[in-house]
Amino acid sequence: MLWKQMRQSGGYHYLLMLVPGIALLAIFSIVPMFGLMMAFQDYNPGKGMWHSPFVGFRNFSYVFNNDTSWLVLKNTLIIAISKMVFGMVVPILFALLLNEVRLMLFKRFVQTVVYLPHFLSWVIIAGILKDILSANGLVNLFLMKLGVHDPVLFLGSNVWFRPILVGTDVWKEFGFAAIVYLAALTNINPSLYEAAEMDGATRLQKIRYISLPGITTTVVLLATLSLQGVLNAGFDQVFNLYNPVVQPTGDILDTYVYRVGFEQVNYELATAVGLFKSAVSFVLIIVAYKLASRYAGYRIF
Repeated sequence: MLWKQMRQSGGYHYLLMLVPGIALLAIFSIVPMFGLMMAFQDYNPGKGMWHSPFVGFRNFSYVFNNDTSWLVLKNTLIIAISKMVFGMVVPILFALLLNEVRLMLFKRFVQTVVYLPHFLSWVIIAGILKDILSANGLVNLFLMKLGVHDPVLFLGSNVWFRPILVGTDVWKEFGFAAIVYLAALTNINPSLYEAAEMDGATRLQKIRYISLPGITTTVVLLATLSLQGVLNAGFDQVFNLYNPVVQPTGDILDTYVYRVGFEQVNYELATAVGLFKSAVSFVLIIVAYKLASRYAGYRIF
C-alpha cells in the first residue's frame, strides 16, 4: 500500500534511497544479534553456535555470584557517573564564561583551540599521557622541583587512576560539548541583557538571572538523555591507559568483557555480561526518554 501510494505520488525513489541503509543495518546490527545465543550455551568453538548445548541462565548466575562482576559494575558506575557530572558542569561553566567575552576574534580562537582535543584518538592521548605521567615525565620532574623526593606513578596508582580518567575525558570533550550550550545562549533575547544593564546588573548577576535560566531546558534535556550512557565508562580510554596494577579501581564492564572473551576465550560468559549491559542500557534509554519528555518536552514519537 505504501509503495503504491509513493509510486502514484512519484516519490518511490525516496524509498529506494533507504535500501543501502537498511541493508547495512541488517548485516552489521541485526544478523550479529543471533550471537546472543551463546549467552545461554556452554559454547564450544569446535561444535559451533548451532550445536553447542544450552544451559539456560547458568552463565548469568555465574556472573551475578562472582565478586569480580560486582567490582567491575561498581567501577563502571563510579567512572561513568563522574564523567557525566563533570562532563556537564565544565561545558556549562565554559559556555557561560565564553558568552561574556566581547572580543569576537579572541572568542573564536578559544573555541577553535578547545574543540581540537575532541578529534584526537585515545591511542594518541594515551601515548602522550604515559610519557608526561611516567616516573621521568614532566609532571614528576616538576614535583621534584617542588621538593617531592619519590616519583608518583599516576597510571599505576589506584588513588590517581580514576581522577585521571575523569579529568582527561572532560579535557578532551568539554569544548565540543559546549557547542550546544553556546547555541542555546544565542537564542536568549538580547533585550533582556540590555534591560539588566540599564538596571545596573553586574555580569555575574546577568549570568545568574538571565543566561543560566535561559539554557535550563537544554541542560535538563541533555542531563536526562545522558542517563542512557551510565554503563558506558569509555572502553577506548580505559583500554589504552589500563594496566593490571589498577584493576581494582579501573576495570570496567567493557574491559572485563574483552578480557574474558578474547584473553580467557570464555565467549559465553563475555556474551552474558554484554547482554546484561545492553538490557540495562535499554531500560535506561526508556527512562531517559520519559524524563526528557516530562521535564523538557522532548519527544520523538
